[in-house]
Amino acid sequence: MNRIMVLLLGLLLSLASHAAGPGAVRKQIESSMLVTGWALIAPGGSVTKLEIDEQEKLPASVVKLVEQGGASWRFEPVLIDGVARKAKARMSLRVVAKKIDADLYQLSIRSGYFGEEAQTPEEYIARPDAIKPLAMKPPSYPENAARMGGRGTVYVVLKIARDGSVQESFAEQVNLQVIGSENQMASMRTIFSKAALSAAKKWTFQPPVAGGSPNETGWVVRVPVEFQFYGYERPTYGQWDSYVPGPTQRAPWDTNAIGEQAPDAMIAGILYDARNSLRLLTPLQPG
Repeated sequence: MNRIMVLLLGLLLSLASHAAGPGAVRKQIESSMLVTGWALIAPGGSVTKLEIDEQEKLPASVVKLVEQGGASWRFEPVLIDGVARKAKARMSLRVVAKKIDADLYQLSIRSGYFGEEAQTPEEYIARPDAIKPLAMKPPSYPENAARMGGRGTVYVVLKIARDGSVQESFAEQVNLQVIGSENQMASMRTIFSKAALSAAKKWTFQPPVAGGSPNETGWVVRVPVEFQFYGYERPTYGQWDSYVPGPTQRAPWDTNAIGEQAPDAMIAGILYDARNSLRLLTPLQPG
């Protein structure tokens, strides 16, 4: 866990000049990484095997945690022509490390996506029924946030109309890489949310050219939007990232918000299709 300690220290030092921040906010800092792979699902919904991507890049403790969790998962059976079938589904998990004391961290699986919503960009774009971005100009960096040294990620959910325009938008969560008082943190989340949603309203998409129902009135997609300074390097697979997590909210119109799926189990800058996700019936971790 030494790499986590370095990341946490770096986060605190880089922001100390902007706001000392109350101890309560500092205690909220967590480190996490995304773990991706495949889940092989039996007709009854149990998991027969997990295939974790690039397992050699992950800490052994993370691999063990995911394997233990997978052994207890049970999904809603996958029906084909009304018959439960075996399935192989993509998975994307957010594994979190919380500091308990000076030398102890607690690992947990915070959130996860399974099925089409967890596909890689290459896998998704290759599909004929993919919703593809046409124009997605990034939001401008809010000046007041830049002056305060604010950095973070806004997890946006969009409802796409049949003509490819954005019909609805909503910020589900904002994770920050800045420390301040509770009020300052809330203000920063509002600033980043407004900037992300203002840009999202102008985005356009290409509706699916195949698949789906002709009676569909729209589609739901998710897009993580990053606000980072020039020169920032996003952690690569198997590396920890540190931040202060924000509260999770659900768009009132999003009927796909189910189970333990959460917005931060996604990679920033990538489009995620919310159709046909698998429904996990059990907790991500056994009690």
